[in-house]
Amino acid sequence: MKNHIASLVFIIALAMISGTGAARAQQPASADTASRWTVQISPYAWATGLRGDISPFRRGPSIKVNKSFNDVMDDLKFGGFVNFWARYDRFVLSVDAMYVDTDDARSIGALPRIGPTPGLSAGVDSTMFSATLQAGYRVYDTPKASLDLMAGGRWWRLSNTATVKYDGFSISYGEDFGWVDPLIGARAFVHLTDKLSLLGQADIGGFDAGSQLTWQVLATVNYAFTDNISGSIGYKALSVDYNSSGHVFETTFSGPVVGMTYRF
Repeated sequence: MKNHIASLVFIIALAMISGTGAARAQQPASADTASRWTVQISPYAWATGLRGDISPFRRGPSIKVNKSFNDVMDDLKFGGFVNFWARYDRFVLSVDAMYVDTDDARSIGALPRIGPTPGLSAGVDSTMFSATLQAGYRVYDTPKASLDLMAGGRWWRLSNTATVKYDGFSISYGEDFGWVDPLIGARAFVHLTDKLSLLGQADIGGFDAGSQLTWQVLATVNYAFTDNISGSIGYKALSVDYNSSGHVFETTFSGPVVGMTYRF
């Protein structure tokens, strides 16, 4: 499985060079510009669904989850996504972060062997933070295409609090856990016109050092409104297979993305 995904990452990178990727038209490096920093910040919205198996509590059973984007939105309290990208000469740096806070609360109609229990309710408040940090080197750079090879890590932190309420009384129990996955990846561009471009990015990691396996792919179509501002639309998928010390987080997030980029 790992070999197949690694091959997929390599194929995606090559495909993007041969004709399918770019965030905006780039000018050839010159003696005046090659040593300058290029920085961009991209807040974005990700209409992701969620499927997989989750055990948020060490002594709890695994729960099979299959939620559409609408289901996720029903439970969402707050969500934020941002990407930071910088380049100096041929050296590149990428940071992608997301934070999601959800609250799944519902009434419980009856308990086994007890029967109807009016007023009994339970809920789980969950927060998830993930930050992907990668550094790399631009190994291919022309006016029409470029390829960056990357390496780094993805940090996960999850926190869950379960609360049961009945007749004015409530009790809560919480746990949190986290890990870091080493990563390798690639980011590729092909410039279609001065305004229109495509971007492709992929990474793979884990390798049993944190999770058993994690991978991510992103592809976007981009349009430059000005020299400093552009918009993007595309698709992103992120998968992780973590199972350690009773905690299980074997999930895949996937869905369309829409974002704006400011460059300076």
